[in-house]
Amino acid sequence: MAERGPAPWPVRLAFQASQKRLRASFDDGAVFDIPYALLRRESPSAEVQGHGPGQKRAVPHADRVTITAAEPVGRYAVRLVFDDGHDSGIYSWSLLRTLGETAQSAPQS
Repeated sequence: MAERGPAPWPVRLAFQASQKRLRASFDDGAVFDIPYALLRRESPSAEVQGHGPGQKRAVPHADRVTITAAEPVGRYAVRLVFDDGHDSGIYSWSLLRTLGETAQSAPQS
């Protein structure tokens, strides 16, 4: 089995309110624009994901949310605060990377 190096580390998070997206830059040179709506719909909180398989809840207003604050959680994550009051999602660096890759591969509308 091949040994993997350390996971890519974020070097900059830039919140682009007018475009409703988070630009996440990583130390391996990757840069991702992650829509606020995707961040809200995929919040890792139990409020959205539920407590088990098949319990994920829809967020019908996700396309209208903005992020009002971001707070570091240790050295491994950031807690995002949305203007709809949702503030319990803790986004690990690896989750942000995954969401960035998802957003990049999604068809543009």
